[in-house]
Amino acid sequence: MHVPDGFIDPPTSAVTGVIAAGALAVSLRGARRELDEKTAPLAGLVAAFIFAVQMLNFPVAAGTSGHLLGGALAAILVGPYTGVLCVSVVLLMQGVLFADGGLTALGVNITDMALVTTVVSYAVFRGLLAVLPRGRRSVTVASFVAALVSVPAAACAFTLIYAVGGTTDVSIGKVATAMIGVHVLIGVGEAVITALTVGAVIAVRPDLVHGARGLRQRLRLRVDGELVDAPAVPVSPAAAPASRRKVWVTGLVASLVLAGFVSFYASASPDGLEKVAHDKGIDTRAKEHASAGSPLADYGVKDVSDARLSGGLAGVIGVGVTVVAGSAVFWAVRRRRGTDVSPVSHGL
Repeated sequence: MHVPDGFIDPPTSAVTGVIAAGALAVSLRGARRELDEKTAPLAGLVAAFIFAVQMLNFPVAAGTSGHLLGGALAAILVGPYTGVLCVSVVLLMQGVLFADGGLTALGVNITDMALVTTVVSYAVFRGLLAVLPRGRRSVTVASFVAALVSVPAAACAFTLIYAVGGTTDVSIGKVATAMIGVHVLIGVGEAVITALTVGAVIAVRPDLVHGARGLRQRLRLRVDGELVDAPAVPVSPAAAPASRRKVWVTGLVASLVLAGFVSFYASASPDGLEKVAHDKGIDTRAKEHASAGSPLADYGVKDVSDARLSGGLAGVIGVGVTVVAGSAVFWAVRRRRGTDVSPVSHGL
């Protein structure tokens, strides 16, 4: 779904750039209310994890692969405003360092992959939680459906952008059919990854999942035939930070392993957009990336001849840079949060 330079004309790219800038400004303001001492470190980790998992292309059809977009995952874990920022940080790192996604198309990619996926998925997620039973299982189910819907929604958004500013004369109907069709399949993979990740975090620290706030129910015991609330178990002040650090370290190690080792076994087939672009002739005016000469272009380290080592090093570097950049952004946003602002429980 990373749109390269040349697919969309300059006026449309400029408009999407303005939309993306506006979305980031709103998200920076909204993230001040979402981020607290618990979620600020997690947000940087979420960005790094999304970067790592996006390197893991999975096959979805003959000659086509897909990868995580991450909007739903980020929105549910750390909130919709912070989620937009998480995916945007990933897209910026990919475009500048790895020549993945055009720099002139950065506005297109942020609008499509960060804004649309996050807004659509979180709206679906909240709508489902309003009708499902209150509990952790409902959060996981809602995460699955929200992620599933977000990917074809992004495909529809790209088709609309292409209809307005596409640089080739290709039938929009054919583009829409191909894009939506393949991205429905990719959405299944997105849904599985999102639900498994959200479920894993909920299992150990449900209080760290933004989308699960307010859903925790106190244990009830039957005493003399009547249900009564069980007494609350006091939590040691030192235990919570230690537990958060354990989650953070575990997530970082998992990200490094995925990007540095597992990514070597990812599908080499073109992703959904690349396949559709090639089959329909959308890519005839694609331009060479401005960062094509980057030492990390195409997710490999320049002058390292061993493909496995080159890709693994690039993945580890990418995770490291993303977690540092993301954490810096989110800590800065957290520090600007006024003392009179309380955390947001429900985002949008």
